[in-house]
Amino acid sequence: MAVKLFIGNLSFKATEDNLQELFSQAGNVVSTRVITDRETGRSRGFGFVEMESKEEADRAIEMFNNYNLIGRDIAVNEARPREEGAGGRGGFNRNQRSAE
Repeated sequence: MAVKLFIGNLSFKATEDNLQELFSQAGNVVSTRVITDRETGRSRGFGFVEMESKEEADRAIEMFNNYNLIGRDIAVNEARPREEGAGGRGGFNRNQRSAE
């Protein structure tokens, strides 16, 4: 079963290919993603790597937590599940009733 890892403190120059190359040393990489700002397209300094198994994910954490990648010591740990409703920009909810 695939395990998703959170990669923090990424250099703004880091690419998905950089993550693929690095993490493939720990095992089979299912996917990589560097998170970018919607408006500017610039990296937000974090990303995700999905490893094929729990054993490979644990190995990647051991090998690369505090590893210097492109001038920054990255933080690597198992990603937490997204919270319900997380990631939105807020705003008007048409289903919400106003106080009467």
